Amino acid sequence: MLDFIVELFKSVPHSVATVLIAAMPIAELRGAIPVAIRLYGMDPLTAYLLAVIGNMLPVVPLLLFLESVSDYMRRWAFWDVFFNWLFRRTYHRHNAMYERYGTIALALFVAIPLPVTGAWTGCAAAFVFGIQFRHALLAILAGVLIAGTIVTTITLGGVGVLSLFLN
Repeated sequence: MLDFIVELFKSVPHSVATVLIAAMPIAELRGAIPVAIRLYGMDPLTAYLLAVIGNMLPVVPLLLFLESVSDYMRRWAFWDVFFNWLFRRTYHRHNAMYERYGTIALALFVAIPLPVTGAWTGCAAAFVFGIQFRHALLAILAGVLIAGTIVTTITLGGVGVLSLFLN
């Protein structure tokens, strides 16, 4: 999949490609930061900032329009089944954590740098749990910032990052 994404953006400037990869579901900044640093040779801070910007691009539209778009698309059986599955699965997998920690749970969920735990799924969780726009946006931003830091650290080899701060 990563090869496909890199090939898709090969004729696009690296900075734009980094933003676009980070804006994509599934890849998000978890895919964009390693590509920017390892493949494009981008400096880590630039890669981090571009990936955070790209990862946050779809968040506002998703938070604002997910309900109306899903309601509209549910008129077709395929999409009705898909959204029922997605929202039910999101609710059952994360209800206990949300009930215990509230909006902080959303930030922690988005911060985990694993597939299907990023900003896109965070928007679905915010919708499912009825989190207010402002709170959801801030929680998702916090999670994206933390995830970006973790992914950048891992991409640089962990120990290499510490030397940036200790010198």
